[in-house]
Amino acid sequence: MNANTWAMLCYLGGLVGYLGNGLGSIVAPLILWIIKKDELPEVNEHGKEALNFNISIHIYALAIVLFMICTFGVGAIIGIPLLIVLGIFHLVCTIRAAMSANRGEMYRYPLSIRLVS
Repeated sequence: MNANTWAMLCYLGGLVGYLGNGLGSIVAPLILWIIKKDELPEVNEHGKEALNFNISIHIYALAIVLFMICTFGVGAIIGIPLLIVLGIFHLVCTIRAAMSANRGEMYRYPLSIRLVS
């Protein structure tokens, strides 16, 4: 496989979280990044971008859930639609990033917190 394919897989690995408990969206890109970051510089950059975005999504989701808990469930009126929008946002951005990586272009996620540098 070439560098573009590995980079694309780093992004698509973020969708693994939908199959399990959600942490797979961090673990899958992390494993791919660790395996290929020293061998392929492109994968190093794409992998960090994918990790940062997926960690950011988890932080945003946790904040929404904490808001719902702190308001004793009343915040669910706002929180549940926000979680749905966040899930759709994650899916759309991940697919756009994977398509960009497959073309050999760098994709910068919107609203991504740069934690891994």
